[in-house]
Amino acid sequence: MATIRKVDYFVLHAPNRPGQGARLMRALKERKVNLLAMSAFPDERGSQVDLVPESAAELKAAARAIGVDLEGAKKGFLVHGKDRVGVLTKILDKLGAAKINVTAIDAVSTGKKFGAIFWVKPADVLRAAKVLGAK
Repeated sequence: MATIRKVDYFVLHAPNRPGQGARLMRALKERKVNLLAMSAFPDERGSQVDLVPESAAELKAAARAIGVDLEGAKKGFLVHGKDRVGVLTKILDKLGAAKINVTAIDAVSTGKKFGAIFWVKPADVLRAAKVLGAK
């Protein structure tokens, strides 16, 4: 059984250059910010980095301390559980049946466990949470 929870995430834009990710992760580590998820990809400004912190207040304080501008809080969904073939199918089927489009998804498996983060349109967040029983 997968556990699904609604989470806050924050967006920052960074230069797409070697070492920028390491600099950001080191700065967050030094300020004891624990991330539940992170996704980064190129965009028109360099790179967009989506951060899902365990504590929004700690992430915001760290961002201020290192001079990073955050956009957010926005909403997403974090899923984790025992890995098996088709583990996300039931979740995606429920959303599809409710006519809720998944705008983006990132998933990973360790072979025994899996995790995923996905996003729906802001107008669909509450309905998706209800459909999925997300806390």
